[in-house]
Amino acid sequence: MDAGFHGKLDADQSESQISHLALDIGGTLIKLVYFSRNKGRPIDENKNSKNSVIEGRLHFAKFETSKINDCLEFILSNKLHLGGFRHHVDPASDKILIKATGGGAYRFADLIKEKLGVSIEKEEEMECLVAGANFLLKAVHQEAYTYMDGRKEFVHIDHNDLYPYLLVNIGSGVSMIKVDDDGKFERISGTSVGGGTFWGLGRLLTKCKSFDELLKLSHQGNNRVIDMLVGDIYGGLDYSKIGLSSTTIASSFGKAISDNRELEEYKPEDIARSLLRMISNNIGQIAYLNALQFGLKRIFFGGFFIRSHAFTLDTISVAVNFWSKGEAKAMFLNHEGFLGALGAFMSYKKRGRDDSISPQLGQRYPVCTPRVGDKICYPLNEDLNDFDSLECSVYVA
Repeated sequence: MDAGFHGKLDADQSESQISHLALDIGGTLIKLVYFSRNKGRPIDENKNSKNSVIEGRLHFAKFETSKINDCLEFILSNKLHLGGFRHHVDPASDKILIKATGGGAYRFADLIKEKLGVSIEKEEEMECLVAGANFLLKAVHQEAYTYMDGRKEFVHIDHNDLYPYLLVNIGSGVSMIKVDDDGKFERISGTSVGGGTFWGLGRLLTKCKSFDELLKLSHQGNNRVIDMLVGDIYGGLDYSKIGLSSTTIASSFGKAISDNRELEEYKPEDIARSLLRMISNNIGQIAYLNALQFGLKRIFFGGFFIRSHAFTLDTISVAVNFWSKGEAKAMFLNHEGFLGALGAFMSYKKRGRDDSISPQLGQRYPVCTPRVGDKICYPLNEDLNDFDSLECSVYVA
């Protein structure tokens, strides 16, 4: 589907083909995951068990939380909340149940019930983030990657040596979660300086009206016009005694102190670049220090703040490399923004329902290696509302 599409789905994604809609409603973005069965492909029934395999695709979509009515209209017009190989019904209200996580699952529960006529089954946010990350790392070939010097390199994940790891989820704020095993985790730290900070300050300082507009603007900017570098303090020289090059940032936005210029004289693109650099650097440093404290060797970064944006990837990677003296590397996920929604999707397996998704989904029937042409890695400066899908098999009981 085209980016920004808000109309009807294709004919082969009719109500009878769609199932298991899950939402992650954050402070900034709403993320959707739903499954559609391949048209004309029969369900593979295993005569020796109660289990079946359904081939199809996982679909991903996102909307600004401030435009939740657009999101609900998309769901309603395409009957995403009605389809399924079996319906999920709340016995107390006789309404269809859909899974949701994030603060918006509470904030907008009444609105969703009113607009869609469904009940929300709320799933714990941190559990969903971890479940989504574990699923991707185990099930999707070439999901994790590093980014250094403009090069993206995929990382082989040994399923037998995955844990423990640090999951850094960068949404409106940042959560840092120590993951020890499936379902075993602890939120060990976080920071309020995250994606919401970048968007909020950026909107105040540049008048940009969307996150992606701000990212595009940052791509054109030069942070050295505003940031005070070590070389600015030491007359263009390195501070080699303590390992600081002349290009190291000594003070984000520091040059604005000494410049006799009004705010209007600074270019918005330079402000956006400096802001993105400051926040990304800060997150990378805090993440590594937490990994160091708990002896964690692997750091995975997720969340829609990243957007596969080259400058963000590079800044976080450089920060981790700098503070670890090259001993640690930042790793990123292709489906970085959908961890919570995927975890909510996986939670349909709970409580022994007849329509449960197998907890062995990724191991028994792994998501396939992306075919040539599949949009798995989000492009630089993508539009905010876009769609993506991934071929898979769902194992149901």
